[in-house]
Amino acid sequence: MTGFHQAGGRTPDAVRQRRIFEGLLLPGEERVRVPEILRALADRGLRREDPRLRSLSARLDELPREATLDEDGFLHAARSGLLLLEAAISGRLTIPEFGGFVAEVGGAFRESARNRDGAVADYIPQLGRVEPEQFGLALCTVDGQRHTEGDACTTFCIQSVSKPLNYCFALEELGEERVHRHMGCEPSGVSFNELALNREGVPHNPMINAGGIMSGALIRRQDPISDRFDHVTNLWTRLAGGVRPGFSNATYLSERATADRNFALGYSMREHGAFPAGSDLVEDLEFYFQCCSLEMTADSLSVVAATLANGGLCPLTGEQVLGQATVQSCLSLMLSCGMYDYSGEWAFRIGLPAKSGVSGVVLTVVPNVMGICTWSPRLDEQGNSVRGIEFCKRLVERFNFHVYDGLGDAARHKADPRRAAHADRRQLLVDLCWAASEGDCEGIQRLVVRGADVNAADYDGRTPLHLAASEGREAAVRALLGLGASADIRDRWGNAPADDAEREGHEAVVDLLTGPELSGGRRGLATGA
Repeated sequence: MTGFHQAGGRTPDAVRQRRIFEGLLLPGEERVRVPEILRALADRGLRREDPRLRSLSARLDELPREATLDEDGFLHAARSGLLLLEAAISGRLTIPEFGGFVAEVGGAFRESARNRDGAVADYIPQLGRVEPEQFGLALCTVDGQRHTEGDACTTFCIQSVSKPLNYCFALEELGEERVHRHMGCEPSGVSFNELALNREGVPHNPMINAGGIMSGALIRRQDPISDRFDHVTNLWTRLAGGVRPGFSNATYLSERATADRNFALGYSMREHGAFPAGSDLVEDLEFYFQCCSLEMTADSLSVVAATLANGGLCPLTGEQVLGQATVQSCLSLMLSCGMYDYSGEWAFRIGLPAKSGVSGVVLTVVPNVMGICTWSPRLDEQGNSVRGIEFCKRLVERFNFHVYDGLGDAARHKADPRRAAHADRRQLLVDLCWAASEGDCEGIQRLVVRGADVNAADYDGRTPLHLAASEGREAAVRALLGLGASADIRDRWGNAPADDAEREGHEAVVDLLTGPELSGGRRGLATGA
């Protein structure tokens, strides 16, 4: 191997490679099993077809299923995917304990599936024929961890989910100033297809029908409509990590045949001079219908949402498809305007950027964490998926994903799936030791309520009681003892908390720690200390 110095020691790269190899070994074995590699990937939410693991998957496919590999053979097979494997095995992916997280997600999905309220959108005939009981969910983290439930691989028309992305495409091409000459950025306060414009005579925002028509009208407007459609389709493919969307011609024709309101919106905007000069209204409307008639699955749309969550960088390919400023503008408007007439309540209760469509899709973005797509055709009165909204409510009840969950201790009752359980425990101990050393009794109480162990110890074997005693924090010592802290635990040097207090001259604390209520005598003092 080339991973050794001539003197015989391993280079840092070789040490890392060995650590990955050892992380896949079963107890007592010296060769890694191929099924163990596949299981390790699956357990952490990584798929064999992930573009980053394509080379590794191809090499594993060449081997018998029960084959085993020594270190050299493993490194040869895994060379192109080592960084991803290292992150997965060391727990450094976005969701370190992925199995526990998706178990909770699955529970929320099944609970939401019991809701059979609402009805399919029948004002577009093709949508009215969809089986209403279908329900799919998919998620993709910014590291490419993926999970699906139910009908996540069933295709459906994206409908209004095209609007935020067309807005992004227009921003990328023309910039914010030029785009917002033709549309605003305020919630409309009226229905998504209302015949209403703002005071400047342009659409209120790009998330309603008028704004969606306008965004499309700004994209490659000098090109033939066929080239414009190819351009948009190619961008969707890149956003989805290489999965090309389909197209439902039946839905397109159905939409066009029932588009009186959208034509009225178009003529109203043209009357007010909202379109750029030289626009062809009929062509722009047809382009809008075509974009709404793209077909995708919840599985592929979750990757699109994850690309938005990742600031425009596709987690599966590493390609920067959209600029970060573009994504920031888009997510801001999704949060305030993306859920039709429910947008205000959505921002209040869910607190995440999202966009719904009348096909039953809800695209939700947890910035810097993941993208989520649900699809269920039953809609409420506002045109949003009933089950999609219920799932997202249950999600933010379980996890601290709401945009304001990071304020103080407001979300201490929620789980943070971004942190491994051992990391949470370690941080709680660090915080408790700090509170003890500072004499912060209120902080001690709060941390214990959150699950901090009063008898846990740091690297040197020192407990929070050691810290409070050595600093002479009498009130903190009382608080810790009252919460069950033991005065008998000794650190790596053999000292009990009372030893630290005596060494530092804190006699009142020594008396607290050696009083008769602690079973008499100065039992905590080390002999000869």
